[in-house]
Amino acid sequence: MSTNTVSRPRWTQRRREALWFYLMVSPWLVGFVVFLAGPLLASAYLSLTDYDLLTPPHWVGLANYVRMFTQDPLFWKVLRNTAYYTFLAVPLSTLASVALAALLNKPVPGMRIYRTIVYLPALVPLVASAMLFGWVLAPDAGLVNRALALVGVHGPAWLLEEAWVIPALVLMSLWGVGTGVVLLLATMQGIPSELLEAATIDGAGPRQRFFRIVLPMLSPVILFNVVMGLIGAFQVFSQVYILTGGGPNNASETLVPYIFEEGFKNYRMGYASALSWLLFAVIMVCTAVVFRSSSRWVFYESEVHR
Repeated sequence: MSTNTVSRPRWTQRRREALWFYLMVSPWLVGFVVFLAGPLLASAYLSLTDYDLLTPPHWVGLANYVRMFTQDPLFWKVLRNTAYYTFLAVPLSTLASVALAALLNKPVPGMRIYRTIVYLPALVPLVASAMLFGWVLAPDAGLVNRALALVGVHGPAWLLEEAWVIPALVLMSLWGVGTGVVLLLATMQGIPSELLEAATIDGAGPRQRFFRIVLPMLSPVILFNVVMGLIGAFQVFSQVYILTGGGPNNASETLVPYIFEEGFKNYRMGYASALSWLLFAVIMVCTAVVFRSSSRWVFYESEVHR
């Protein structure tokens, strides 16, 4: 009797704690199931069906994936455009972020104003930025071509020529590097001054201090920026949809606008779901490659490399 009397309150307390735990976590669980896990499973099923949004899905197995790789010539062009944009935008954005962070870390009067100016574009809505760059990159009245004309260079029709439309979108992507700059600047200011002073005493110049001390200590944040940049670049949508609509001649059509067009314009939701899973696989592979290679170039303070 005494044993039961002692154990009951403890068991009740555990149940009560478990109940409160599930109550507190239930909003997240419901949101995960309804808005993430459920759509993921549904899209995986739809990718194996012929579904037009109006009639029930019809099972076709791997036909959508076979069509993607063997019967859809536009798919390969879209994939090339996406890869071209991603592997041009991400390195340039990373280099620009590091360079701007290094410049904004200098003890110059009015530096707070400069930092605010660099970060402000990241706060501008993407749609507004796209409309602004539609004017900036205009063939005749655009600011970019007017600036080039001042030095005797005839600028291209950025958004109207196949060869220049992807570089134009990359140029717009550099407009929003402010978030990455802020992260790098915060990390840079957290580097112990003793390390830099010791390197200076040992005869290291500014370039050696930057590449031997500052850059290795920035590498974890650079890794974060690269991964997030890869994910965002592969999913670029608004710029393409607003500025070019995929033109000219599908030269700027990337995967996400193509998925949108197939699913909601051509009513091929099954095929669009298959494209979505391919995009997911591509992002996962590229992210895994970056993480796999990070052991060679990312430095953590807690690690000792021999």
